[in-house]
Amino acid sequence: MKRSTKRILTTHTGSLPRPPELVALLEAKEDGRSYSRKDFDETVRAAVADIVGLQVEAGIDIISDGEQGKPSFATYVKDRLSGFDGVNPEPRVFGDRVAFPEWNATTTPSKLMTAARPMCTNELGWKDRDAVATDIENFRAALGDNAAEDAFLPSASLGIIAEIMLNRHYPSEEAYLYALADVMKVEYEAIAEAGFVLQIDAPDAAMGRHAQFHDKSLDEFRAMLALRIEAQNHALANIPEEQIRFHLCWGNYEGPHTEDVPLKDIVDLMLNVKAGAYSIEASNPRHAHEWQVWRDVKLPEGKTLIPGVIDTTTNFVEHPEVVAERIIRFADLVGKENVIAGTDCGYGTSAGLARVHPTVMWAKFRSQSEGARLASERLWG
Repeated sequence: MKRSTKRILTTHTGSLPRPPELVALLEAKEDGRSYSRKDFDETVRAAVADIVGLQVEAGIDIISDGEQGKPSFATYVKDRLSGFDGVNPEPRVFGDRVAFPEWNATTTPSKLMTAARPMCTNELGWKDRDAVATDIENFRAALGDNAAEDAFLPSASLGIIAEIMLNRHYPSEEAYLYALADVMKVEYEAIAEAGFVLQIDAPDAAMGRHAQFHDKSLDEFRAMLALRIEAQNHALANIPEEQIRFHLCWGNYEGPHTEDVPLKDIVDLMLNVKAGAYSIEASNPRHAHEWQVWRDVKLPEGKTLIPGVIDTTTNFVEHPEVVAERIIRFADLVGKENVIAGTDCGYGTSAGLARVHPTVMWAKFRSQSEGARLASERLWG
């Protein structure tokens, strides 16, 4: 994993908007409608090439493939693994939607919340290992001569898979998580063996408190999170921790978020994840104050913090000075060499769902890059 002792590097959380022609193909595929596989593959390759170039042009140092070929950051797993079937009839429930029913009635739930969710109804296995290889090949080809400092590929955490696609086969949640670990490690290790940084996308590590566990106690949530992290570490056992980054968030949506678990209540568990870097939300109004957690919590030696310095749910373009201030707060607490400027979450969490207009998103990225430059000047002189 790239670290810098000269300036603040920039990155983001992985998912980026897909072009309209690719969204149409992804939706046809998801809906079971006919589509041309050749057109799909060619459109994905072209989209990855375009998104890589645009990231570099916007000044982002550590880039991804934008998850262009995936319908979402997590539900893509159902297309790669066997053992999932049926549709879970129960809607996903978020604590703040329960707490504010009037607000909830005026909003349109995200595609990820309303997407058909199969359940684990049989032994897990692989049915499409080639999909991982295709992600890697498309990304490697797109990188070409682009002057990126580093490159990463995201992959779903065991916990978010277990939350979205509930267990209806294994005798316990622990057995289900370890079964997921044994199959998902194939994808994790393939990404690492290809020479890329692996990002584990784990919104369940924070969002799970007000989603799946909204009606449980904090202790019950922490116990389940500890189990998920134990299984996650099992799946990551063969990958050097400096090649892993771990992303958690409280849900990439604009809402009250009053039921969110505070970072201070889970930060110890997060730091137990086998990873060289931790990516966390730090700009949205509900969590922007939590930089102060690092006054009391020591970032372990050799680890990197990737705080979100731009929000991913609004069309405000943060001023570079605001970005620089946010970066410097973290640098003063954990060390400037241990900070990479990130984003709160992804901009293309689900295909076709654009909370931030793409033209505004690129402006936000340019502001992030400029803010990192300003912070670097002040931190290094």
